Amino acid sequence: MHSHSVLALFALCLGSVHAGKRGLAWPWCLDPGVLNNGDGEVVAIYDWETYAPPSSTGGTGGLGFIGMQGTMDSDSSPVAQLATRQAQQGWATVFSLNEPDINGISPAEAASWYIEWINPLAIKKALPAVTSSTTSGQGLSWLSEMITACAGACYFDYINLHWYGSSFAEFEAYVEQAHNEFPSYTIVISEFALNNGGDQVSFFQSAFPFLDGLSYVLLYFPFVATSPSLLQANDPGAVTTVGTGSCLYTNAGGPSAAGNLMY
Repeated sequence: MHSHSVLALFALCLGSVHAGKRGLAWPWCLDPGVLNNGDGEVVAIYDWETYAPPSSTGGTGGLGFIGMQGTMDSDSSPVAQLATRQAQQGWATVFSLNEPDINGISPAEAASWYIEWINPLAIKKALPAVTSSTTSGQGLSWLSEMITACAGACYFDYINLHWYGSSFAEFEAYVEQAHNEFPSYTIVISEFALNNGGDQVSFFQSAFPFLDGLSYVLLYFPFVATSPSLLQANDPGAVTTVGTGSCLYTNAGGPSAAGNLMY
């Protein structure tokens, strides 16, 4: 389950012969095909929900959609419909719980919920996405506590990480720390960028080849596959935290300077 062949398996699930690792964290309705030029570098797309919202071109740009049950339950993604939506849409992979370590969900609660709702899906599965917080009981320590609480009863293929910080060196150290703490597990990184004020393009120029070279990193999703205007309109808090330099699209809908690095 955690072998180096998992990249090839994921590529086959997506109908691709190239085991690219890059994905779009895609919250609002632009054309995902803009960042998929057909060379197989960009292979996946997710939107924190269990449905793919309509894009400006009416599809996912030829990318493999990953459903995410980002909360224990919600009006937009009812957990009781999780299995049905997966079957109807044919996902090859599911992500679970968005940053429970800072949202008041205990590792034991998450483990019980995961066993009930995520375990039954006969597809690739990721444990909840945790932050890069170094506070005790958050981040990687929360993840370790959840795995312990699972007592071997949580079936998963990947651990899922988020990172926001001040430098590439800090990011590199975090990824290597996660691997050292969980050496048996494949990693997906479903959100990452510098904090506001950092040079996002320079950061991604270092981060992308670093991640491409790590056999234990399956997929990575720079934050975020939208435009500055849409990010400001829909998530001003993210603009305050991250800024708009990491947006992969321009306001006109084409690839930004950061977006051009995805090819």
